[in-house]
Amino acid sequence: MLKIGHRGACGHAPENTLLSIRKALDFGVDGFEFDIQMSRDGHPVVIHDPTLERTTNATGKVADYTLAELQTFNAGQGEKIPSLADVFKLVDGRCRLFIELKAHDCNAAVAKLIGHYIGKNWRYDQIFVCAFDHFQLLGIKRLDPHINTCALMAAIPINLAESASQAGAMAFNPCIHHMNRALVDDAHWRGLKVFAWTCNALSDIELARSYGVDGVISDYPDRL
Repeated sequence: MLKIGHRGACGHAPENTLLSIRKALDFGVDGFEFDIQMSRDGHPVVIHDPTLERTTNATGKVADYTLAELQTFNAGQGEKIPSLADVFKLVDGRCRLFIELKAHDCNAAVAKLIGHYIGKNWRYDQIFVCAFDHFQLLGIKRLDPHINTCALMAAIPINLAESASQAGAMAFNPCIHHMNRALVDDAHWRGLKVFAWTCNALSDIELARSYGVDGVISDYPDRL
């Protein structure tokens, strides 16, 4: 079962910062998840919300600022908002990346950057692009069919994991509070990996393990 940090290791450091990512690496994660919005000048940046107020000392929309401007803001403990390129450079192929698309216009920029780093200490099997919007997964596969994708879900669909297969995903990522053994078994029958999020309580971690998932995403990867 893969040990996957959530927004780095955000139970221990400000979410989606390089400090949080370093914490995740210190805990020996197999990978970590983080979120992508877009700057005004077209750079994928690592922040969850479309606005700045919750996680930084700034206000307004992420998309209204350039990368240079965004990186002057404090994202917690003096950390700046990283770019996706910053993450690739820091991690340098040491673990898997689970890149969650939050902005609806980020497919092309993310696919281009992934292509840039393939062969530079990175392989396609180390990189997973995730989204709740399964049309975005289809879109990024059209841009680069080699990119692995994960279909996020916060429900137990009537057709179980079929929607993930229809999106061409290699994995199905359900919320631990919206999943059961039948969902996991159906995903595995379809050849999909299952990565459960966000499992922080030990009871949730054990529940995910009992379902036979392939990986667990947690704010506290040291608990896995």
